[in-house]
Amino acid sequence: MSKINDLYLFIEKSNDIILTGQIVEAGFHRGVLSKLVHDGLLIKYGRGVYMKPSAWDDEMFLLQHRYTKGIFSHETALYLHGFSDRTPARYTMTFPWGYHAASLESENVNVKRAVKDKYELGIMQHPSPAGNTIMLYDLERTLCDIVRGNYASDIQVVNAAMKRYAASKIKDIQKLMNYAEQLRVKPKMLNYMEILL
Repeated sequence: MSKINDLYLFIEKSNDIILTGQIVEAGFHRGVLSKLVHDGLLIKYGRGVYMKPSAWDDEMFLLQHRYTKGIFSHETALYLHGFSDRTPARYTMTFPWGYHAASLESENVNVKRAVKDKYELGIMQHPSPAGNTIMLYDLERTLCDIVRGNYASDIQVVNAAMKRYAASKIKDIQKLMNYAEQLRVKPKMLNYMEILL
């Protein structure tokens, strides 16, 4: 009986989304998940993903779990960093070049691709709006992404983000310029920084 109470306590203290791996790591057999679903304590969302019935559906976390190679980027990352007031209508995720999942086409996702060394540049962990850990690009990488080539974002979003960054106490100009050089947007970034700093 104590093991059942421990399980219920574990579920109560867990985030809204629970993965099979978390149950196993906590010392419970994965078979208990069927019982929890049967008892109405969890809802099976997908393979290895369960949610509490009262949970707010954390779409970002679920997308991250479904597409583990996807990194939240561009306007989505800008919003998560607090440098844009626009809630993304569609999430933007960057994947390594060559990655393909047919099911992505049916998701609420703008897909970007990057070669391996550029894909890995600036990846960090960050809480989703619901508090679950997701992967996104750090602020400096995100600023470089939103000014790049044909994929340049809405000029109002870019200008507002650059102004916030220039006034921010957390800015790291050296890192920004290093990323800008690697991502080939250094002249654009220098123009923004010269005007704003």
